[in-house]
Amino acid sequence: MNWDDLRFFLAVAGAGSLSGAGQQLGVNTTTVLRRVASLEDDLGARLFERERTGYRLTAAGEKLVEALEPVDRRLSALPRDFAASGSGSEGAVRLAASEVLAGPLIAAELPAFREAHPSLELELVTDPPGITGGAPRIGSPLRDVDVALRAARPTQGDMLMRKVGDMAYGLYAAKEYLAERGVPGQMSDLSEHDMIGFPRAETPLGPVWWMSRAEKNSRVTFRSSSAAARAEAARQGLGLAALPCILADQDSGFERVFGPDLLGGLELWLMARNDLAQLAHVRAVMEFLVDAVKRHRSRLDGRSHEITELPPKPLKSR
Repeated sequence: MNWDDLRFFLAVAGAGSLSGAGQQLGVNTTTVLRRVASLEDDLGARLFERERTGYRLTAAGEKLVEALEPVDRRLSALPRDFAASGSGSEGAVRLAASEVLAGPLIAAELPAFREAHPSLELELVTDPPGITGGAPRIGSPLRDVDVALRAARPTQGDMLMRKVGDMAYGLYAAKEYLAERGVPGQMSDLSEHDMIGFPRAETPLGPVWWMSRAEKNSRVTFRSSSAAARAEAARQGLGLAALPCILADQDSGFERVFGPDLLGGLELWLMARNDLAQLAHVRAVMEFLVDAVKRHRSRLDGRSHEITELPPKPLKSR
């Protein structure tokens, strides 16, 4: 068996298509198809079902992924392991987060972080646009990164994880849209409005579940897993959209129709590789994220006022 064929197999399993795997590996789809076919011949097993929507793993393919995942995780981590043990004074950390959190939460706090850790190189990569900011279709939620802040509790992988907060959602619309169509006062009023929904296959958590009920008697004009895309569609007057409060509350063109008390929210989970979590530069990034969530808690929770912690009053002397 050509061991390099396994790399092509994992790429197709992760991307779900030949084109996606080819783009990841820097080769054309014909090469990917040939290498996967070669592996199937060597193993005497069919690893994928070819469907109109892409490539789906067979039972044999799932079994092979399960066997390869620990090896693939360790190999993909080698460059970061060597970088972590290098001569740099603090090193480099690769952080993953959703687009919603990357800007208003993480990038907004970077000046203070850079002042405290001038020699630490932080690389921020954004997750796919799905609401949960989920991991790749296969493998560890920390594949190719050292630390992640995601809006879903991981269900697999050897990692250190901690819930650090919640991200509230509300139902929003452009002020011009509401001026023309009226402001719904209760859920039954939504039948008179257009809705901007989530993809039907989205994980039914919090706001996704609420929207699936709300849109039953409404007309859905657009669906997207991207919060930025839904926000722009609402801004253009396409209808009501469920958006993270930290994203929509700062936009003066939006008006909140319903709040987190109805739509709910998503849990925010900080996770890091167990074997790196005790390194000083990785620990510094983890502490930075915990503090950032604390400082922005009122915005994440969808509250319109900031909470100020007052110092304790001095005890009166007798």
